[in-house]
Amino acid sequence: MVTRGTGPSDVRSEDASAQSAPARLPSLTGLRAFAALLVFLTHILWYTALIPGDTGTELREKFTLSGSYGVGFFFILSGFVLTWTARSGDTAPSFWRRRLMKIGPMHLITFALAAILVVSTDRPTRVVDWIAAATMQQAWFPSIQTSSAVNGVAWSLCCEFFFYLMFPALLPLLRRIREEWLWPALGAVVLLIAGAFLVATYVVTDQPRLVAFSVSGQLSFTQVWFVYFFPPVRALEFVLGILLARVVAAGRWPNIGLIPAFAVAVAGYVIALYEPYLAGSAGLTTIWTAPLIAAAAVADRRQATSVFRRPAVVFLGEISFAFYMIHWVIIVTTAELLGTRTFSLGTGALLSLGVLAVAMAASTILYWFVEKPLVQRFGRHKPGAGQSVFYQAAPPVLAEGRRVPE
Repeated sequence: MVTRGTGPSDVRSEDASAQSAPARLPSLTGLRAFAALLVFLTHILWYTALIPGDTGTELREKFTLSGSYGVGFFFILSGFVLTWTARSGDTAPSFWRRRLMKIGPMHLITFALAAILVVSTDRPTRVVDWIAAATMQQAWFPSIQTSSAVNGVAWSLCCEFFFYLMFPALLPLLRRIREEWLWPALGAVVLLIAGAFLVATYVVTDQPRLVAFSVSGQLSFTQVWFVYFFPPVRALEFVLGILLARVVAAGRWPNIGLIPAFAVAVAGYVIALYEPYLAGSAGLTTIWTAPLIAAAAVADRRQATSVFRRPAVVFLGEISFAFYMIHWVIIVTTAELLGTRTFSLGTGALLSLGVLAVAMAASTILYWFVEKPLVQRFGRHKPGAGQSVFYQAAPPVLAEGRRVPE
């Protein structure tokens, strides 16, 4: 596979190109902060009444899908980054250990904090809910009570956990796709995502209808679950990210720039607000974020100007996982403490900023004292001798296109 250049000496294998390119993509880290903020906005507006009156109603309508948009972005980004940083000679056990050390401790701590909230507020929680939530399996259950049990945002970890289990098998398979077939493969995945929406709309039962939800009386939870929670369906976005990384590594992504790509992502969200809920809340909408991910990676490879690469933005991206995992507990706790109290618009806005500040402070502590030291201590790459290798770099290519003898 080749990257575009000025002459034969610029021809190189995709794997050699990817390994010579910057391993870290700070702009993508910075973008994580914005995605996490989108999730926060949905939850602060829907779980609290801090923003009153018509303003609150309007904001809830405008940001009702921002949380799902951010989550879908994370799913695509996960496939992209894991592919981009895949190490030659890595093994499945080593990969799984590193990913588990990344998400496991944070999950257990936030699960414990959420459990205190659940118990103190007598939130109905069955034994199956506790077990599924503790083991990151809740998204497999087509039950609104189980899929959102304990820490309401942790269902996405169930999907990520499934992605991680599949990645050692997926990557070698998708690396077999020839360069000239990468764009058709991307198109095929988009069609599968659209197919999931059609199946949920016309095949999955629409009974019983949801109540006490933004689509109350229109859809069943099973329909929502199929496109939004069900790990194999959300894995299509993960696969999209894998293929997108290959397109960028092969030099086949069009140079549309960060600003146009950001505009595409914004336009995609606006369009989602006018789409059927099942289309706007899941993968069929979040594919609009793919150009932004690719453009940010290209900007980092070329060291082009990127606001997302600024140190403060990158740090916010680094703490975004901790922020994502803790913010729901803080928001719901705030709602419980405030009860039915109402506030003026100014006071409510200040209190909302205060909740954001508390969540950021808590996530910074969790990042510095839990996530970072544990990943540094136990999450390093240690390929084991004799174990199956799921990623094997292709030998480099000579200037005239012949492979170096192995």
